[in-house]
Formats: sequence, C-alpha cells, structure tokens
Amino acid sequence: MDNSVTMGELSLERARIRRLARHVASGLAELGVAPEEPVTLLMRNDPEFLSLVTGIELIGATATPVNWHFTPDEISHILLDSGARVLFAHSDLWRKVRAEVDARARDRVAVILVDPPAPLREAYGIEEADRRIEPGERELLAWAEGFEPVPDRPKPVSAGMIYTSGTTGKPKGVKRLAPIGVQRTHNHDAYVPWMRNLLAAPVYHSAPYRAATATFAIGGELFLQPRFREEEFLALIERRRITHAFMVPTMFIRLLRLPQEVRARHDLSSLRHVVHAGAPCPPDVKRRMIDWFGPVIFEFYGGTETGAVTYCTSQEWLDHPGTVGRATPDSRIRVRDEAGRDLPPGEPGEIWCRLATYPDFTYLNRPEARAEMERDGLLSIGDVGFLDADGYLFITDRKRDMIISGGSNIYCNMIEAVMIEHPAVADCAAFGIPDEELGEALAVAVEPAEGHGLDEASVVDFAKTRLKGYMVPRRVMLVDALPRDPSGKIFKRKLRDPFWEGRERRI
Repeated sequence: MDNSVTMGELSLERARIRRLARHVASGLAELGVAPEEPVTLLMRNDPEFLSLVTGIELIGATATPVNWHFTPDEISHILLDSGARVLFAHSDLWRKVRAEVDARARDRVAVILVDPPAPLREAYGIEEADRRIEPGERELLAWAEGFEPVPDRPKPVSAGMIYTSGTTGKPKGVKRLAPIGVQRTHNHDAYVPWMRNLLAAPVYHSAPYRAATATFAIGGELFLQPRFREEEFLALIERRRITHAFMVPTMFIRLLRLPQEVRARHDLSSLRHVVHAGAPCPPDVKRRMIDWFGPVIFEFYGGTETGAVTYCTSQEWLDHPGTVGRATPDSRIRVRDEAGRDLPPGEPGEIWCRLATYPDFTYLNRPEARAEMERDGLLSIGDVGFLDADGYLFITDRKRDMIISGGSNIYCNMIEAVMIEHPAVADCAAFGIPDEELGEALAVAVEPAEGHGLDEASVVDFAKTRLKGYMVPRRVMLVDALPRDPSGKIFKRKLRDPFWEGRERRI
C-alpha cells in the first residue's frame, strides 16, 4: 500500500490524494479561480493539505498558506492583500476568527471548511462544538464530490505564495514568477524518492511548505506530526524508520532537555538527513545534536525570497563552528558595506546573495519593496554577517536589529550569544529602546531556565564580565516566555514596539 502522507494512524494513499485534488481543481474552476490566482489555506499540518495544494496546482492557481496563529487583523490583511476568493480552513480555526475578520474579506471569500482529523483533534484538544459545520456551510469532501474531476496531469511543483512572518511589519506575499522544480543537486540528497520525511514544523512557513510539497512530488513518503512533542518525535523516527526531517533550533533545544535515559531508549539509526534553518542555532546545541544524531545534521541559509544559497554539512560546521556554510555552486554571496563595497574576510556587513536556479519573485502589490532589496543583481534579506578566508558564511545579526547607541554599533546577536551562556538563562532577545542621551539603549528580555532563580542585577553583573561597557544592557526584563512563532523565531517587534509607541522615530 502506498501510504504517501501519514499522520498518527491516518494514512492517505497517493492515488486518493490525487483523486480528491482533481475534484478540488474542478470546484475551484467553477468558482472562477483563474491561473496564478491565490487560493488561501488556514490549516494546521494535515494530510489533506497535500490534496488541496495539488488541486490548486492542477488549475495553475497559487496556494497561499496563512499562519493560523495570526490575529484576525493579520488574516484579514492577507485575504485582502492577496485578493483571494477562496479560503480552505479547518472548521475550528475559522470559527474562532470569523466574526473578527474584516467584513470586506468575509464578503469576498468563499470558505470551504475542512474537518480536523482525529490526530489533530487529540493534539489540540478540539471539541466537537468547535469543529461543527453548520447547515449551509461548505464542507470539503461533500463540496468537492459535487464536481466532475479534471484530467490528472503532472504539473511543476509550485512554490506557493508565502507571506513573510511580519516580525517587523505587515506580512508581504512573496510571489514567484515561475514554478520551482525539486532541487536534486548541491543539497546532499535532501530530496530522494526513497525518503521517509518527518515534518513537525508548520507548513505555512516556506521551508516546511517546500519540504512537504517536494517530498510528495518526488515520490517520497511524508509523515506529519500534528504538533511537536519531543519524545513522540523520537518514537516516530524509530517506528517509521524515518530517513529525513526538517527541524528548527528550538526543537533541538527541547529534545536535548529530555532526560538521558529517555533519549537513549530510541533507535535513530535510520536517519540520513536532518536539516535545520529558520533561526540561529546556539553552537553548543548544534554540537550536542551532532554528537547525538551523528553527522546527519545539515543546515542551509536563505530566506523565502532567496531560496537556500548555502548548504552546510556536519563536518563543515565542526571544522568552522558557527558557520551556515559556503555558497552552493549555483549561488553567489557577497558581504558589503553601506556604500556597496565588498568587505574583506572577517569583516561584518550586509549579506547580498543570489541563487541562479531559483525563479525570480515580486512582492505582491509592493514593487517598491522588491526594488529596495536588490543591488547589482543580488538580493538582501537584511542579514549581517561575514565570510571567512575559506568562504564560509557566518551570520552575526539582522541589519534592522543593529542598535546604534551613542554612536557605537551593537549587534544584537553578539549580545544574545554571550547572555545565553548564563546557566540560568534559557533564552534571550536583545533590542533597542529610546534613550534621551544615547539615542538608543540596549535592552535584553530574558527567559529564565526552568528551576533557576534569576534577577536583573545578576544578569547585568554577568554581562559586565564578558562584554565591553557600551554593550552591557541598560535594561533587563525577566519574562516567563519570549513571544515566538511556531518556527522558533522571536517576535522582537512585540518586545520592542511598546517602548517606541507614540514617538515619531523608531530608532
């Protein structure tokens, strides 16, 4: 039996997925969806997600996943900005936000509800009343079966239109100008037909979306975890003989917190390729993961806009600790100063890059934002870093996270790398706050490690022993949990914005 997509005890065969997709494509055409038109999906990880994306691709439309953690205002923005006329949504998610979604979006969009399957209901505690589908509402299976299926035909794998996470403003839709094939080179067998890929990261992000759709397209088997649970993740690797997985550093940290006896009881020998991206990984965490999983840990650097311009093996990282790798043979990477001049090895500046094999893109409805990020044919997603003498790239910060305090540049990532060494600090985030004398002052939000006492004075004292005077935080905030999206990325905007509220300037 070809169980192409599996979650818990639910397995959907490839033939069944494509059969429903043909009906979905016919239904979308009946609703007037045109080629390249966005079709939005407000869904958690669900095998049916692949049926819908396949159906959307069959008529040449553009799958547009929506972060289901977004507020009704953010969901409204995407529905209106994309111009979508169709929304597929898990019934309980739509029920929670429907009343607060902008009426202009509600009136425009045809909502087709998807009943969350049993593994999702268990993982998220979804009650019967929350998932009910009322008379007159469209339910996916009943709606789709009402249309004659379109012919099945292979189509290039769509990149979808991913909306950036919005950590610094309203999300922007990254619209590719051509389909993307499955990358088979320069990624150390990241996609092979025999792969058994485990995915717990949310598919509304670009890398997990790509992992899910490319695995299905190439003929591999995809295993979805409804939400990341540490020991269950290890048990799935052993039970399903998982060969591939996409992860983020937050997952590494949580796995490493498991007791040694729990970690040791699971056989992980089937693993061949575990790739991480999306957020910086603390060096100690990565080293411990390589020690545990073996030399199967890979890392790439890039963004929704650029694709993966580096691909780093375990051995390369061990030889160059902290690197995200060298440019792949089909990529170019330059580190430049504000004047656009290339900087020598070891000197940090803005990272500019281009993956030649990746189709170009535009920001939907924002051509000026697209133009601002390109220079001399290279793209910048706002990261700061340096190349070493061997061409290995190191990320030091986000350009917009750089603080200029009293005329001195402070790179937040450098501060965070020091503060995370404090034994009582689980995680932290550095950012700038207004200061009448310095312009900006450095603040650090600290999430204490479980079972450890911590106070602001001890954090400052620790910083003084390891940082130059102007890099010592002027303010320390102790928080129960840092605000994050499910990929592990910290929403610094939510920490920073209250300090700048009502001011004309933001830096």
